[in-house]
Amino acid sequence: MTEARNSSAQALMPWAGVAAVVFLVDFATKFYFESNFYLGESRPVTSFFNLVLAHNTGAAFSFLAGHSGWQMYLFAAIALAAVFICARLIIRHASERFFCLSLALIMGGAIGNLFDRIIYGYVIDFLDFYYGYWHWPAFNIADMAIVGGAGLLILDSFSGRSSD
Repeated sequence: MTEARNSSAQALMPWAGVAAVVFLVDFATKFYFESNFYLGESRPVTSFFNLVLAHNTGAAFSFLAGHSGWQMYLFAAIALAAVFICARLIIRHASERFFCLSLALIMGGAIGNLFDRIIYGYVIDFLDFYYGYWHWPAFNIADMAIVGGAGLLILDSFSGRSSD
């Protein structure tokens, strides 16, 4: 039993490191924007991109943001489940580096947004892309890691290897 546990920890360790780096970069950028912007402040960078401080009580695209607060628990539970599932899949498929990298990115992003939900009750967003009057919902580094990891998973699914 101890040998299996050590093997699992060894399989997970490098990918937990990737997830930790994602979390730390996400945390540092959110801390910067919380410290240097006031809520709703927008600073233009280009003709299609602003830096802005936004608080999102919902999920992607502010889904369920207008509700009374119960959604925070739902999204926190989903993030915890995602972290657990990613960790289990990494341990199970330790030799598949691209697959594990994808999961580590998702895991790091999920932890970053989960941290915000637990500490603040909302997720801190600060990247705002737009065209004319149309704005993509603001997002953050954790969101980028989750989307990037999901994209890598899709690419990995075309690799042609067989998986259990």
